[in-house]
Amino acid sequence: MTATRLDTFAPATAMLRALRSREISAVELLDLHLDRVARCNPALNAIVIPDFDNARNAAQAADAALARGEAGALLGLPITLKESMNVRGLRTTVGMVETADWVSSEDGPIGASVRSAGAVLIGKTNVPPLLSDWQSNNPVFGRTNNPWDLERTPGGSTGGGAAALAAGLTPLEYGSDIGGSIRVPAAFCGVYGHKPSETAIPRSGQFPVPPAPNAATAMGVQGPLARSAEDLELGFDVAAGPEVGEHVAWRLQIPAARHERLASFRVAALPLPNWLPIDDEVRAAFERRADELSRAGASVTTAAPSGFGDLRRHHEIYQSLLTALMMARVPAEGRAGVAAAQRASGGEFAEAAARGTEASAAEYIELHRQRELCRAAYRDFFREWDILLAPITIAPAFPHFPPEESQLQRRLQINGRSVEYMLQLVLPGIATLSGQPATAFPVGLTRSGLPLGLQAIGPYLEDRTPIRFAALMEREFGGFRRPPAYE
Repeated sequence: MTATRLDTFAPATAMLRALRSREISAVELLDLHLDRVARCNPALNAIVIPDFDNARNAAQAADAALARGEAGALLGLPITLKESMNVRGLRTTVGMVETADWVSSEDGPIGASVRSAGAVLIGKTNVPPLLSDWQSNNPVFGRTNNPWDLERTPGGSTGGGAAALAAGLTPLEYGSDIGGSIRVPAAFCGVYGHKPSETAIPRSGQFPVPPAPNAATAMGVQGPLARSAEDLELGFDVAAGPEVGEHVAWRLQIPAARHERLASFRVAALPLPNWLPIDDEVRAAFERRADELSRAGASVTTAAPSGFGDLRRHHEIYQSLLTALMMARVPAEGRAGVAAAQRASGGEFAEAAARGTEASAAEYIELHRQRELCRAAYRDFFREWDILLAPITIAPAFPHFPPEESQLQRRLQINGRSVEYMLQLVLPGIATLSGQPATAFPVGLTRSGLPLGLQAIGPYLEDRTPIRFAALMEREFGGFRRPPAYE
């Protein structure tokens, strides 16, 4: 066998075909990736918890299984997982000094699924503290850099994973998303990412806690990132299934994609609100893709779910619910201080954030009632449409901020204007609040050579529809490009 026929930028599906045909061994494929990690990871700091010895053992076991004719969806494939995901015998720090030495005694659902499928885990990728930023910099592991420009963020919170994918360190990554944490890094690094339907993939098994689910949580999900939409579907299929404790009866049957031709898709292009600052090149990429889809035969019209209006009220609900969830671990006196800081920031949605921070149990339940109205609006909407096309970021990847600088005080420069950092939540929230599946995909580069990405939002529990839509666009218009420094 020879390892020269593949490089580490090959699609995961191509790597698996080569493994099954014995064109390359799992050990050889692992060595290709470890060599690239050794050469490229020091500048990127993307993989921060390596597991190379166990990876070699797993690759050797995969080769033996392949020789016996055994099958597995990921058998012999090197992969990475987000640092927040619990893996037996590895640390889970979520970028916090307080939990820097916590070691999981068991696999979370994602770790268990990929191991069962035969994956070879290279290691875990970097995150911001508590997964709460659009850059991946923490006091435990330091800063991850974007392979397109080391002076810029790869995004967060799955920033290490997106950077590793874009630089060819891994063919498949699993991350998580509640504020765009899969989709924003995918856009910033020029790769694909899928935020699944809220109940399609188990949500537990993250943070330094046992993998038991918490029924009181909402919106946060775990899902795949890859360099092609086809690889996204592979990653989705491996991880999809029941939450912990529901295996005895719960079965998932995701419908086939609604269409197999771009020309058959009914695409609604989100009407962009005037109050939301969006970089001119992001806006132009969005308009250009809508036009390209129309010329490819798809039905494309500007539309949004009923009641979404200019998105202000929608974002207030999302901001409050998100903040309530993220403040759940903070003692009452700490929450009061956070709410005061939020109000003092004077931000566009500062009061909505503060209300979430201070929310009572009754107010939390009321937020869920309002969320259900949005979910119902999406159900009606997707009777007429197949895809809601929207930007996922208000700007391309931005330069690193000092981690000690408060996010409430940070400003982005967009079209010559100084813009609130926290407004980056608005576009991810369009899919997150209602738990819709959303696939982020690349759409070219800015004039300065930075990746641009959009998102395709689909009907609930019809994840194959936005993934297939992204795959068809990849075939028609192109997709992932290697960063120039890594060609």
